[in-house]
Amino acid sequence: MFDIVGHLIYAERTDWMPRARIVLQFGETKAFDSFDRLGHIRESQGKLLGQLLHEFAALRSESLRELNQLNLQREDLERRGRHPALGVVTLSELLASWAAHDLTHLHQISRVMANQYRDAVGPWSRFLGVLQCTGHSSPQ
Repeated sequence: MFDIVGHLIYAERTDWMPRARIVLQFGETKAFDSFDRLGHIRESQGKLLGQLLHEFAALRSESLRELNQLNLQREDLERRGRHPALGVVTLSELLASWAAHDLTHLHQISRVMANQYRDAVGPWSRFLGVLQCTGHSSPQ
């Protein structure tokens, strides 16, 4: 769980709002910086999970405050930016991905937490979907 929260913090600092600002300021003319999927490791070193949770709460609060202050309109959501790997994306897609990214990691956290009960639930495990899940599906 430590790495998941560290990853969420790193994404909060380097991904969602920074990219939204790039879309609004530069449109497609400036590509987003690449995201370092392991960038959280060095930034989380020496911290406790409680510290990371507090840090994430503060950063997310600030991001949501800033997002609210943008007072985005429908035409803003249709503005386009450039992802380094995906190409042209809209601000709406970026913001939806932010929410889905969080849900992906909440799902991951629930699987990690549920695993501690794998043996304790005995035969009920076959009825508990969180114990059956082996990861994330990917369309082929």
